[in-house]
Amino acid sequence: MYKVFVNDKALFLTNEVQKETNFKIFLLESIDIKKLIIKLFQNKVENAILYHPDEKLIMKTLKAKIPVVKAGGGLVYNHEGCVLFIFRNGKWDLPKGGTEKNESMEETAMREVEEETGVSGLKIIKKLQKTYHVFKRNGRYKLKQTYWFEMKSNFKGTPQGQIEEGIEKVVWVHPKDIPSLLENSYENIKLLFEKP
Repeated sequence: MYKVFVNDKALFLTNEVQKETNFKIFLLESIDIKKLIIKLFQNKVENAILYHPDEKLIMKTLKAKIPVVKAGGGLVYNHEGCVLFIFRNGKWDLPKGGTEKNESMEETAMREVEEETGVSGLKIIKKLQKTYHVFKRNGRYKLKQTYWFEMKSNFKGTPQGQIEEGIEKVVWVHPKDIPSLLENSYENIKLLFEKP
């Protein structure tokens, strides 16, 4: 199953449907995805399930219906075990951004972390899950597929937010303070902190 977020609302993509559900269920193959996204943005639909019988084709079917933008981002730890967060658009977020031509996802994630926060000395520890969310740019809805990587940094200086990206603050957050900070974050960011 995949979760795609439209603001704080979830679209569940699955090949299994439970009989008892308070979610609206749609056939992924035939749904007008733009109309459904608009209804989610307008709060006319709370949460929805997009059903497709073949699990292997679920994401491919969705991507055929909406333009996809790929991004890379980092869940970055310093030597004290604190996590790097950015604050922009009134919410706490993790550094991430779009991929450039001939760039691997790992290179994208490391470049974006450094550009958005000024934090260098990055090393990728492991690949994390991908997250998906829908956004609107130039009047068109797009699906952002973000590849996340756990990173470590030996950076000792003061992080600096990239002003042209609207980043107001960059802070290292102690693990015990992360739950309260996540209360004002995005649903796809919260997924990265869920215990399996």
